[in-house]
Amino acid sequence: MKKFQFEGKGNVSGDRVRERCLRARLSQSALAAKISTEGAIMEQDVISRIESGSRLVTDYELLALTRIFAVSADWLIGSG
Repeated sequence: MKKFQFEGKGNVSGDRVRERCLRARLSQSALAAKISTEGAIMEQDVISRIESGSRLVTDYELLALTRIFAVSADWLIGSG
């Protein structure tokens, strides 16, 4: 098992990030721009890797995502 993996993925929030982007009709590039306004520098390819579960999501990135999507961190990680 690789370090920082859970059930074969690098994060547990990628599916919910993708779900919110689709619901908001927000492209990965647009989400990256919004995250940058929250203080976390992120490019479109990083969003893609988060959505696919191949990249770890840091705590400050998770915080930015909760603000952008107006959801709790619990919901974003699938426990709420």
